Amino acid sequence: MKEIARGLISLNLAAEGELRYITTMKEVLQLLKEGPDGKIVLVNDGGTTFLAPILSRLAGVVCLTGSLGSHLAIVTREFEIPALMGTMIESPEKLDRRYVMIQPQEGTTGVLFVTE
Repeated sequence: MKEIARGLISLNLAAEGELRYITTMKEVLQLLKEGPDGKIVLVNDGGTTFLAPILSRLAGVVCLTGSLGSHLAIVTREFEIPALMGTMIESPEKLDRRYVMIQPQEGTTGVLFVTE
């Protein structure tokens, strides 16, 4: 596993699974049809309403923006889904359909790893 990003983690829980880079509602609905169970989604902006159809079935969320006070971070805590907020990933589209792992670190830091 290779570390590719760090951010603020909403829960002290790990998650692993196939990452899906979601940018449109059409992609959310497609993932709903395919089955979102065990998937980790990567989103540009923290849209809880955007992810509502699949949120409760996800293993984890990675968001390029936001903080631990963001609505997405708060809601994922309620669902007991780890969310990595405020990550800096240069080419998120290259991670689509790759196997990744979210790991909490000390404090509120979390790390995103990808298989090589």
